[in-house]
Amino acid sequence: MTLDPRTPVLVGQAQISQHQDDLSIALGPTQLMAQAVSAAISDAGVSSLGTIDALHVLRSLSNREPNPGRSIARELGLDVRITGLTPHGGNLPQSLVNYSALAIARGEIDMVVLTGGEASRSRRRAKQSEVQPQWINASPESLADETPMAVGDELVMNHEAELALKIALPIQIYPMFETALRAAAQRSVQDHQQLISELWSRFSNVAESNPNAWLRRSYTPEQIRTASPTNRMIGFPYTKLMNSNNDVDMSAALILCSVERATALGIARDKWVFPQAGTDCHEHNFISHRWSFTDTPAIRLGGKQLQLLTGKQTSEYDFIDLYSCFPSAVQLGAQSLGLSLNQQLTQTGGLSFAGGPFNNYVMHAIATTMHKVREQPQAHGFVWANGGYATKHAFGAYAATPPQNGFAHSSPQDQIDALPKRQVANIAEAVGPAKLEAYSVMHGRDGNPETICASVILPDSRRAWATSNDAQLATEMCEREWVGVPVRLDDMGTLLA
Repeated sequence: MTLDPRTPVLVGQAQISQHQDDLSIALGPTQLMAQAVSAAISDAGVSSLGTIDALHVLRSLSNREPNPGRSIARELGLDVRITGLTPHGGNLPQSLVNYSALAIARGEIDMVVLTGGEASRSRRRAKQSEVQPQWINASPESLADETPMAVGDELVMNHEAELALKIALPIQIYPMFETALRAAAQRSVQDHQQLISELWSRFSNVAESNPNAWLRRSYTPEQIRTASPTNRMIGFPYTKLMNSNNDVDMSAALILCSVERATALGIARDKWVFPQAGTDCHEHNFISHRWSFTDTPAIRLGGKQLQLLTGKQTSEYDFIDLYSCFPSAVQLGAQSLGLSLNQQLTQTGGLSFAGGPFNNYVMHAIATTMHKVREQPQAHGFVWANGGYATKHAFGAYAATPPQNGFAHSSPQDQIDALPKRQVANIAEAVGPAKLEAYSVMHGRDGNPETICASVILPDSRRAWATSNDAQLATEMCEREWVGVPVRLDDMGTLLA
């Protein structure tokens, strides 16, 4: 078939990991991203890309450059027209591929470079040390840079009722999904811990054989689920090894361009990987308004939308990478996409083992998928990206052959917005009887249970939030099932057994 010259194609990818203990020579996030971009150019088999229409950077926690895209361009001597910077969101690497592919197909741009990275490990160590690398602060030359273009949508995700009780951290909320899923499956606490530790052990097996993984070792299910001084319980039912590992120095980069530009640059065809289609959507913004902790309709509808665009069911893909910040995310994704937990659901090893560089994990997943599709040109890859509290979703399909009708994109957001919303009660309205819907038990650094975070359903079906510092109750909630148990709330939002 004759290829439309506007067909978007990925031609370069790279992943960088820095395991450097000497802070005096450790690179910062912008330098790591520059290294990834340089390596992606080499991966494309060219010495130069010529004029780059856009260089978009994933927002970083450890970066201090006001316009990191311009800083990267300056360090590498790249000719970049527009620099962009995203808001926060783990969905955004896939969303950037989707939106950039659309812009290329429409003829608005010819080439975009996408990159992201963190030096969280080195930044943490620098704060504890007298050694202060130069990159801890913005470089003097960056102060004259233009403001980067905002790319990607910001989404407010915290309801005032959640914030009133300081329930806002992923390490508090993803365990709530887990306890709700456990209760819905009618598993005992022990049986469910075994199930999720076996799932995570399989992820670690993948990381062990991934040359770009942060932790290249395999863990047994028992090692993962057993709390210890090096694997303390963080938010029950999750030990440290079940949490996303953000304490990493990692970066990645992708090069996406038109077929016309790839041909003009002489990039070999065996480097080309085509985005087939993409979808983007989000659940109801606030967890307070979700109907259930055990259902993610936006994942289901986004997956179905991609299936309509590609004609391929998720289970038919050769390479699948589900977002894996916590075990509950994988279970929700698999359930909504019609996948079995016994399938290989990661290509990298996931955020606990391959590494979780905050917003940028999925760029590593896409780069890994590119590599695998290049090795097996008849294969197809699927990536699900997630941001927030299983809130924001982006989906992508990849293959070495171009899509028959060009890159396609759509969103089922109208369908999602029309779904029922649960009403939420504030602290003053929630006093009295309720039924426990989902909970997590936050542990101190000494390994002892400290604080309960809970969602409850009131007799009028509204949701309310509650907390408790009752150590005895917190301990009991780690030992047996409390979802579905009648409780009471006082006028401070305290959970009473």
